[in-house]
Amino acid sequence: MEQLRVEGGVMEKEYQISRRSALKTAAVGVTGALAISHELQATSSDKPKGNLNQSVCKWCYKDMALDELARESARIGIKSVELLTPEEWPVVKKYGLTCAMGLGADQIHIGFNRKENHDSRVENLTKHIELAADAGIPNVICFSGNRNGMSDEEGLETCVIGLKRIVGLAEKKGINVCMELLNSKVNHKDYMCDHTEWGVKLVKKVGSPRFKLLYDIYHMQIMEGDVIRTINDNFEYIAHFHTGGVPGRNEIDETQELNYTTICKAIIEKGFRGYLAQEFIPKRDPMTSLAQAFRICDV
Repeated sequence: MEQLRVEGGVMEKEYQISRRSALKTAAVGVTGALAISHELQATSSDKPKGNLNQSVCKWCYKDMALDELARESARIGIKSVELLTPEEWPVVKKYGLTCAMGLGADQIHIGFNRKENHDSRVENLTKHIELAADAGIPNVICFSGNRNGMSDEEGLETCVIGLKRIVGLAEKKGINVCMELLNSKVNHKDYMCDHTEWGVKLVKKVGSPRFKLLYDIYHMQIMEGDVIRTINDNFEYIAHFHTGGVPGRNEIDETQELNYTTICKAIIEKGFRGYLAQEFIPKRDPMTSLAQAFRICDV
């Protein structure tokens, strides 16, 4: 697995060596020609399909410099490093990458479900929407906030009031404001936007083509399961996806319970043109695991 970690790195070097060997053998007869044919077929099959735009969340690689993560991600075939501040956007741009989800909000527990938070949330989102539009960043993130004893019905209506203050600018600038669905069972106790049904109701009530959901597959598997059917039924309300192995939020391979290849096929079949971001915390060599995750979702 290590030798497949990046295109243009170890894999390319070994390919060049084996190709030279094959060319020498070809000089003496048909066996060499067959070797070259097989080599080219193998190389072709390793090329990314590119049907799904993939991103990666920087916070999962805290011990890795952003510059290094961006460089290695580009070699793998990933098109974005996300959840970055505006000051970090130029770093990934150097490697031909974007930031598919900008940090429009930086506090999960303080969100739009309380009126006293609206002014600060609107001010922050206004700034980031304008910066995102100037930089060609497609999405900015926001959160519902925690319940703290509030009913989901009251929280829903309060979120609508606050979000309607910002969606006009989002529409004008062509930026998606995305509220993330998070689990309140394991990672984010008391978070309000913790079920797809609640999030979809919110999107419908806000009534803007520029307000949608960030459907985090890891979080929603924990809260409600039935991932593919839920995505199919609510596809029009989703602008972005996150991954993560369940349980544990680690690698998305056979060590966990979800079949991400099948999930990604379902997303593509719906005609998705946005980004799916790898948001797992690697337990093994980070770039080997990231390259593996890229291949699992490259369907």
